[in-house]
Amino acid sequence: MRALFGIALLLCSVCVHAAPNEKDAVALAEKGAQFMRAHGKAEMIARINRKDPEFNQGTLYLAMRDLEGITVAHPTTALIGKNLLDVPDADGKPFRQEMLALAKGKGSGWVDYKFRNPQTGKVEAKSTYVLRVGDVSLEAGIYKH
Repeated sequence: MRALFGIALLLCSVCVHAAPNEKDAVALAEKGAQFMRAHGKAEMIARINRKDPEFNQGTLYLAMRDLEGITVAHPTTALIGKNLLDVPDADGKPFRQEMLALAKGKGSGWVDYKFRNPQTGKVEAKSTYVLRVGDVSLEAGIYKH
């Protein structure tokens, strides 16, 4: 019985740590900002685009958008160079416009929307932390379970 209880605790702790949370998203965006300040925007773009594990942790990853709405860096490289501001989420919400307004306004904060989770293949609730760094915004999002 003790062994089963121990296994259950271990599995629960793995589940708890498996899903990124708000603190993880903020920490990743801030880590990206510090990296940019130390190594420059071009190196940050290269790291994001090549899916560097330091900035890409499965469903939690860093992306970069300029203040005109163009995707500058993203682990899904097909999005790079595209302006998707007018493409809404599954519910019709213009979430990228909200992200851009937040970056241009107070400079940081959260935007909630629906997005396809690459791990499940399903459209799920997502919340992304936006952090302006110079002339770009860094974005790190989590899926809400």
